[in-house]
Amino acid sequence: METQPATTPPDVSAHPLRELLAVAGPTVTTMTSYTLMQFVDKFMVSKIGPDPVYVGAQGNGGLSAWVPISIAMGALTVINTYVAQNMGAGRPERGPAYAWNGLWIALAYWLVLLVPYGFALPWIFSISGMDAEQARLGASYGQVLVFGAILTMWTRAVSQYFYGMHRASVVMVAGVAANIINLLLNIVLIFGLFGLPRMGVVGSAIGTVIATGVELAIPMAVFLGPKLNAKYGTRRQFRFSAAHLKDILKIGWQGGLMFGNEMVCWGYFMVYLVGHFGKEHSTAGWIAHQYMSLSFMPAVGISVACTAVVGKYMGMGRPDLAEQRAWLALKLAMVYMVVCGVLFVVFRREMVQLFVQADTPPDVMARLVGLGSMFLIATATFQAFDAVAMTISGALRGAGDTVVPGLVTVLLAWSLIVGGGTALVIFAPGLESLGGWMAAASYIVGLAIFL
Repeated sequence: METQPATTPPDVSAHPLRELLAVAGPTVTTMTSYTLMQFVDKFMVSKIGPDPVYVGAQGNGGLSAWVPISIAMGALTVINTYVAQNMGAGRPERGPAYAWNGLWIALAYWLVLLVPYGFALPWIFSISGMDAEQARLGASYGQVLVFGAILTMWTRAVSQYFYGMHRASVVMVAGVAANIINLLLNIVLIFGLFGLPRMGVVGSAIGTVIATGVELAIPMAVFLGPKLNAKYGTRRQFRFSAAHLKDILKIGWQGGLMFGNEMVCWGYFMVYLVGHFGKEHSTAGWIAHQYMSLSFMPAVGISVACTAVVGKYMGMGRPDLAEQRAWLALKLAMVYMVVCGVLFVVFRREMVQLFVQADTPPDVMARLVGLGSMFLIATATFQAFDAVAMTISGALRGAGDTVVPGLVTVLLAWSLIVGGGTALVIFAPGLESLGGWMAAASYIVGLAIFL
């Protein structure tokens, strides 16, 4: 059936905080989904044995998969912008075409780049210089995630549609279901229950991919369901559209550049600047990084919600309300991340010990807890600045302003994380891997000030 354009823009009478939380609450839950799966994976593989090699392998393998995926994810986030702006302008029936073309972009990207990259991962890890067993396990874990990445990218593409429509609760249900399934599959596949072989680190990756498939199926069922199809024509807009592709890439490439570049630099940071000093540094670094991600992703969720709300009001021609909502989102994100920073300092030892088996040799235990605690303190110092950088970039993305933030992100990441971190490794080796964390902190502070 043909749908008629909506003539009445969305209501603006909702209380600002209630409106923001209505989008941010489910969005935070959803954006934390993938990170929570990685957290569960890391926790479960840490119980395979006392050797710290397993946690480091899972961390390096996960990052090797996430770096190329993040480039596509960054570009696909602008689906949120277009859907929200069209909804704000009273034209919500134009949104589904952006979601469909995001799915086509993800498929092409996976076939052309990610599949060949997945086959090359064992070789890449073999020349990385890291511990041989950690490299082997990391490559195997990363391969499974890369080959299953089409599900991850499709999930994010359709999720951006629901964020833009301010219906993030659909995606939240999918994220909760996926994490429950991931936990259960981890227990079964890692340790080989119910007659299945003991798969270890690789089993955790397989569980994540299967759970991601469930996370995709739920929003797709709603997207293609009779209700949305009757109202917005979601099924008939499946065809590839050069115009919509151009729109997505016009402002999406900057987001892809920004996300992908950050992940490349963080990968260099974790694999070389931290891992360069041995597997204990690598394992302790990944433990701290996992907690940093848990604090980071909910703030990303607030940023995505900010994009949706700002996009809606820009589409309505109300930049004054867009600005007010942006500042409100920033305050919410800063309160949350400052609380995280306090927890990192107060409970740093307990947080690290959660990932270290009790039968680990005392000297190794002491080393891991000491390093991990130091890294968590370093992470706590830039939590508030991270909130600023993420929220303001989300607000700018909602307004369609992505070029300058993307380019400056590239410049600062390479000069401060890569350049500054390498300089500290060479000229201040006594700092060991702490030098890398100092460089990372300077990058986040610098980016926040600029934005």
